[in-house]
Amino acid sequence: MFLQYFSPHPLARAVNRGMLDYWQILSAIALVVGVVGVARTNLMGLIAGKDRINRLTVLAGVMAMPILAWLWGTTAGSPFVWMFEYVQMPMQATVFALLAFFVASASFRGFRARNAQATVLLVSATIILMSRLSFGEGFLSQFQWIGDWMRDNPSMAARRAILIGIGLGSLTTSLRVLLGVERTWLGGSK
Repeated sequence: MFLQYFSPHPLARAVNRGMLDYWQILSAIALVVGVVGVARTNLMGLIAGKDRINRLTVLAGVMAMPILAWLWGTTAGSPFVWMFEYVQMPMQATVFALLAFFVASASFRGFRARNAQATVLLVSATIILMSRLSFGEGFLSQFQWIGDWMRDNPSMAARRAILIGIGLGSLTTSLRVLLGVERTWLGGSK
């Protein structure tokens, strides 16, 4: 799909539209596979007697959301939207808040200036944090352009490298599954 950006030919645009249709179909299939996997895992855990309350909550949520969407729709004020706004979003915020504590703990351990690399990491993290503060525009204005430059240049290069690595890893894993080399997703031990 990314090749369309290198060719202005109408055939490339038409192929992309067809690929997007197939992408939506594959996304729907992946959603069904994910829901079946979550349901199967939690049902097996219920049978084994592990974390029954948590597993029942997950199964109730997996069943309730599509039923609410089917019965009352997804318009504003529907029970589906209420569940999304007042149940799912607060739970996501809670998970991200817990994640922030883990990141802060790891940062405290990692940002000790023991060697030159750790010192560069500590100084750059401090500059980025100072450039993102909303108060003290007069005092912290010199950090703004330095932080913007750091985000636009060295950080962008690292982000691109990570995204290329993710893309290549996804492609490799997909090819291994499609060619039958990887079979652990079927429950095999190999």
